[in-house]
Amino acid sequence: MPKLIKVYIQQVAIGFALSAVFTAILIYFNVANLQRLVFGSSDGLLGLFLIFFFNGLVFAGVQFAIRIMRMGFEDDDDDDHHGGHGVPHSDPVPIRISAKS
Repeated sequence: MPKLIKVYIQQVAIGFALSAVFTAILIYFNVANLQRLVFGSSDGLLGLFLIFFFNGLVFAGVQFAIRIMRMGFEDDDDDDHHGGHGVPHSDPVPIRISAKS
């Protein structure tokens, strides 16, 4: 299996695990009275699953994006500079502007 596919599956698993924790915190602290809505309705478990699933999609996407963007910085050798090039400074030079009417 290619390395990128393994990384993707790993990050999706982490994203859905974070979603499970996030959903549990929402229910435990009764944010927006979700606890009563989930456990007091016949469709509450469907709502709970949808909260978990859609948050999992978002968290997995963010996890994967962060991992991909950080792949370029996994270089452990410090022999190259990542600071970029400075902007050269010079003294201001006055210029003549003619007024046209």
